[in-house]
Parts: sequence; C-alpha cells; structure tokens
Amino acid sequence: MAKDLIVGAGRSGIDSARLLRSLGKDFVMFDGNERLDTAAVCARVGKVDIPFILGALKKGDLDGVDICVTSPGVPLFSDVLTAVAEKGIPIWSEIELAYRCDRGSVVAITGTNGKTTTTALTYAIFKAWNEHTLLVGNIEIPYTGLVGESVAGGWTVAEISSFQLETMRTVKPKVSAILNITPDHLDRHGSMEGYIAVKESITKNQDRDDFCVLNYEDEVLRAFGAKAPCKVVFFSSARELEEGWFYRGGEIFLRENGETLRLLGADEVKLVGLHNMENIMAAAAMAHCAGVPLELIRSVTRDFTAVEHRIEFVREKDGVKYYNDSKGTNTDAAIKAIEAMPGPTVLLGGGYDKHADFSDWVARFPGKVKKLILLGQTREQIAACCDRIGFSNYVFAETLEEAVALAHAAAGAGDCVLLSPACASWGMFKNYQQRGTMFKEFVRAL
Repeated sequence: MAKDLIVGAGRSGIDSARLLRSLGKDFVMFDGNERLDTAAVCARVGKVDIPFILGALKKGDLDGVDICVTSPGVPLFSDVLTAVAEKGIPIWSEIELAYRCDRGSVVAITGTNGKTTTTALTYAIFKAWNEHTLLVGNIEIPYTGLVGESVAGGWTVAEISSFQLETMRTVKPKVSAILNITPDHLDRHGSMEGYIAVKESITKNQDRDDFCVLNYEDEVLRAFGAKAPCKVVFFSSARELEEGWFYRGGEIFLRENGETLRLLGADEVKLVGLHNMENIMAAAAMAHCAGVPLELIRSVTRDFTAVEHRIEFVREKDGVKYYNDSKGTNTDAAIKAIEAMPGPTVLLGGGYDKHADFSDWVARFPGKVKKLILLGQTREQIAACCDRIGFSNYVFAETLEEAVALAHAAAGAGDCVLLSPACASWGMFKNYQQRGTMFKEFVRAL
C-alpha cells in the first residue's frame, strides 16, 4: 500500500505527521535513535498506530513509499536520504509539504545573517496590515504546524534556511529576499559555490509577477540580480541607488520612479547597528512589494524591538553593558555584533567547528575587543588565528559560567560584555537558544 516516509521524529517531523494525518495519508516515521520513545511521539501526533523504523533502514523498508518528507537537520548525504534518492523517491522538506497546502501567498526570507530579525519585523508589518498572516519556518515554528490556519487572501512569512532550501521543489514565493551570502555550513554544502546555489534557489519557481529583494552591497547578489527570474528590488547601506532602498546620513529612503521618499531615521528605531538598518530596509522592501502602505511600515518598525539572542541587551551592572548574541553562529554575524557595541568589548567566543575561517572576525579585534574569552571545540583554532595577527589578550574557559565570571572581572565602567561566539552551539549546548538563555542567567546572577 502506498505510504509516505517522514525522516526525523523531532518537532518538524511530528508536525508533518499531524498534517499528513489530517490529509488522510498513510505514513511511516524513521528516526536514527533506536531508543526513541515512540509512545510519546504517537501521543504528540495524535495517532496510536504509527509504524516506526528506528536506527537504520532495512531491505524492503522503502517499498511502496511515494514521498519522503525530511527534517532540515538530516543531510542529503546521510545514509537514509541516500537510500531514498537511489530508489527515485522524491525528497521534500516540511516546507514543501506545507506549501502545497497553503491557501494564501508566501513571503520567503533567506540569507546567511539577519534572517530572524528581518523575518520577525516583516511578520509584524504584515500582521498589522493583514490579520490572516502566519509566521513559520527556521524561526523555530514548523510550517506544517500552522498551514491549516492559512486562508485565501492571507500571507505566510517564512524564514528559510539553506538546509530547507535543498529539498524545496514547487515553493513559489510572491516575495522573496536574500539578505546576504557569506561562508557558512560548508560542512553541509561542500563548497561556497554549492552554498550560493542553494541560497539563490529560493527564486527558482518565481516569475516576472513575483519579487525578490536583494542586498546591493553583496557582490554575489548584485550579480545574481541580473539573472533572477523575477522582479528585483535592491537595498544598499553604502550608496544611493537610482531605484530601490538606501541608507544615507542616518536615514532610510526609497527611490522609486524618480521620486525619493523618506521612511525613517536610525534614531527613531530600537534596533542598533548598520546591519539592522539593512534588515529594516529588506523588511520594508518586501512589505512595499506586497502593497503595504509606507506609513504602516514606518509605524510598526518604530515600535519593533530586537529578537531574543540577537544583540539582545541583558542588563547593565557597575557601568558595564551585557549583550546576548548567541545567534551569532558565524563570523559575519559576529563581526556585525562587535561593530554594534557602543564601547570597548570583552568578547566571549568559540564553539562547534563548522570548518569556518576566523581570520576576518579576528582582524576586527584590535581597537575594539579589549579581551577575548574562548571556549568550546574551536578555541585553540581561534587562539592560533589571534596569534597570527598579534592579538594576545585572550584566555580559555571550560564552561560558559566561568567565561561570564572572567568577563565580569575583566570589564570596567563604560565597557561591554558580548556573547557572540561566531560558532554553532552543538557539543556544549542543545542549541543557540539554550546557550543564550544560560548566558543571561549567569549575567543576571552576577
């Protein structure tokens, strides 16, 4: 009997199972954990007789499988997905499955950095404009879990990671955005060229009735704008554009059809740093493409506050400001966080090794970072990079709690303490959220 295969019994897999169940589909669930609590999964899905395959695939397990819906954390080169592909079974992301059930229009946002802040702001703008707006995707909300609430005339604002883009087939956003492309997840995508191709694929099903918002200051995206299959809208933080959004003299403008319109100034918003001006321009551009009035974009943006774990102000103690940027999991994001700090900075960095080059990040330390506290798998690699440029004021910590104590001792009035690791959290923490939450707890306990 025909059935679908769900790979991964985590949150997205469970929501995919619920959606398939609501559609009357038969399915089987695979998970590499041989000791998975299947009864708990069945309870969460609301179906008591789910067939499970645990540990590894056996001969015949894929017989009769029509579609494979995979969790984003499972690489295409994994044993299970390799076997699925060899059988010629289509592999879908949970984004793909949900999209085929969405009754409204989609705004899809990707990029190496800034996705979460931009997605959250875009959602806030759309929600104020159209109450039938959903927020889903890599922002920790599986699309399959909410798509049942979609309505004709509504919108879905989705943050899409490169892992999710790999297995999207028919997703056709009305408006898409690629915020930037810098090296990340090369252990997964194999090369920078592969990573770029995956990011650009967000537009592959769009046409001239659709829009893509691109960062003009990213050379890869500037070149991509000439070959994108849809209408392209650029934004720039470094120059005035003849057409598009730009940042000049502390203010954001839109130039359209020969007319220049002011949106707002950096002093009117609660987000800090030049990178956040880029995020605002991207969100405003997407909303404008969809027809949201500029005045509504302006008013929502003025009231918007930073998302958790992204240059999040934690507290001030003894004249020292503490910031949580646990979501700064790559060097480009971590550079932006350093540049956003209002004073000399004691920096906490290091973590899981994603095969990154830390040279550009470390090169920003002199004159800005007064002390570096390193922990995690990459600490010696980062220290060696520091040695090469002559930055010697670093120490190792065994735990995050110890790192916070060392930072507290090193910082003086007027300084900042910043957790911005430039690395993923895996190995020491469950995810970047847990790392950021623990950092905040240790800071508040000082």
